Amino acid sequence: MESFKLDRNLSHLALLQRIELATTIQKKLRKLFGRYLFSKIFSRYILNIDKISSDYYKIMYSEYLTIKKFLNSNQKILSIGAGIGGLEIIINNSYRDINFTFIERDYISNKIKYGWDNKNDEAYNKLDLLENFLISNNLKKNNFNIVNFDKSTLPNEKFNVVTSFYSLDFHYDFEIYRSYLSKVSNDNTVIIFDTIRADFFLDIFEDVSVIKVDSNTLHKSKRIACRKFKN
Repeated sequence: MESFKLDRNLSHLALLQRIELATTIQKKLRKLFGRYLFSKIFSRYILNIDKISSDYYKIMYSEYLTIKKFLNSNQKILSIGAGIGGLEIIINNSYRDINFTFIERDYISNKIKYGWDNKNDEAYNKLDLLENFLISNNLKKNNFNIVNFDKSTLPNEKFNVVTSFYSLDFHYDFEIYRSYLSKVSNDNTVIIFDTIRADFFLDIFEDVSVIKVDSNTLHKSKRIACRKFKN
């Protein structure tokens, strides 16, 4: 089975971002001792790195298949809340001359929360580890740009595809990025994200398609592909 190159720090980060990577024992410890100790201790020191590497690859490949029909070579892809970038590595391995821009936050919250955060103060990434992962898994440095949401000016260019899995409108409110996304997209840009209120976006976009239904998440989310903001 294929897998990513991960060290302990990256495995820990992947686990915090994707709770489905946790073992039954880790989930029991999280429930018993709370999210703080899970984040700081149990998710860092009780790790099977090889298993996380292969399981994370399997999850990311499955995610890739949901959006494959929207991808082509020579695209500019904007990834919002991409985690450590496993999906982007798979895309890079499948298409030529893809350029990626990552918009991320550069800290890990003390207590990991999965689901809606209307305060917009949760984050689960370290930008140096994200860069390390991308380079270690053969994404050339001149083919990606990492932007710190809290400190940097967001890039002002048109993108072909925007992806935000379990982040935009699943963890954070869509309104945080609405104006920005309208500036960096054209009528053909595909914006793909997960939401618990898919019908809401029929009033925002001309074209909204449900491409995945996830009945396993707490909020029963749908992944939608949207095009062309309405005036």
